[in-house]
Amino acid sequence: MTGPIPPLVTTSGTPGGPTDLALTPAGERPALRADAARNRTRLLEAASRLMSACGAANLTMEAVATAAGVGKGTVFRRFGDRTGLLIALLDHREQQLQAAFLSGPPPLGPDAPALERLHAFGPALIRHERDHHELILAARTDPLRNYTVPANRLRHTHVMLLLRQAGAKGDTDLLAHTLLAAADTALVHHLTVERGMPLDRVEAGWHELLDRLARPS
Repeated sequence: MTGPIPPLVTTSGTPGGPTDLALTPAGERPALRADAARNRTRLLEAASRLMSACGAANLTMEAVATAAGVGKGTVFRRFGDRTGLLIALLDHREQQLQAAFLSGPPPLGPDAPALERLHAFGPALIRHERDHHELILAARTDPLRNYTVPANRLRHTHVMLLLRQAGAKGDTDLLAHTLLAAADTALVHHLTVERGMPLDRVEAGWHELLDRLARPS
């Protein structure tokens, strides 16, 4: 199965309704047996490599099975269908991003000065949003809800606290929203795909905006 991603569904099965899947902080998934967890990670790592190479629209259950060296039925049993696979993949990538900026090595992780961490965070987030724009945008059935999902609240809190640690003057709550808006999924997609803007130019915009907003008081 290929083509556009279908509308996401709620846990109650209502088509097109809001969903919290793949948008929770890392570590909140129900526990799996060790072997089941390893198999799930193996499948998601295979899917992640394939998506990086061919994009989400061309990611198939058959291709993931082949890349992971398992039968197609294994992938269907684990994720249900292609939408379930894509949601699980986004959750997997979100956990990797969160682990990197919460506890990973510098400059993204905690053993670096706040301003350096912010300069590293922007490009990491921009690339994450670019790589997953199809699924992220499919989940946005309510634009206002984007500000309340746990993953985005975590990002906002992270940026706000780093701005404070860097000594930024002004309202760091609003400054954090302004910075994150520069890495919004729809904007990154518009700039890099529809306008053909190089990714390094988008990232340079983050650095310039950060330097202007994070001037110490």
